[in-house]
Amino acid sequence: MGLIIFLIVVVLIVLYFVAIYNGLVTSRNGYKNAFAQIDVQLTRRHDLIPNLVETAKGYLAHERGTLEAVVQARNAAVNELAGAKANPGDPAAMQQLASSENALTQTLGHLFALQEAYPDLKANQTMMQLSEELTSTENRVAFARQAYNDAVLTYNNRREVFPASFVANGFGFAAAEPLAIDNPAVRDVPKVSFG
Repeated sequence: MGLIIFLIVVVLIVLYFVAIYNGLVTSRNGYKNAFAQIDVQLTRRHDLIPNLVETAKGYLAHERGTLEAVVQARNAAVNELAGAKANPGDPAAMQQLASSENALTQTLGHLFALQEAYPDLKANQTMMQLSEELTSTENRVAFARQAYNDAVLTYNNRREVFPASFVANGFGFAAAEPLAIDNPAVRDVPKVSFG
């Protein structure tokens, strides 16, 4: 009778650790799926930029430096996205992707600042549509990034709690890195002047 109870306890412990392992796998797959959604939106963003640059070229002929900077930043972002896709959650890949996307956002900001200085470009229907699509895509990227970061948080929490940490460390479940793309417009403090 004692042997049967011992075997039942062992089976229950094994099943418990199998459940922990399966939960870790599910969480890891969850954040990888969430990153795939970021990939879709960033690819859409990257695909819109050449059309934006082509539309602006005719109006900004003497602003070639800005247009080239946008194209270079876009190409760098595409390369970093490919690297991050290969290993979602990897700290180095996420930091490089965030850095390249921040640089792209900054150069696009310069392009849109120039757009304001050129009324013909600002009024161009194609440019307005592309700007709207890009803004919509930026919102989608923000939502996808939030979902990814939430999934990473869930995964990291699951892999760090006791006794799951033993299973995670024993089977090589590495910590995942959230994606932090700065949005300077959100971080800037509004300036108020009463003078």
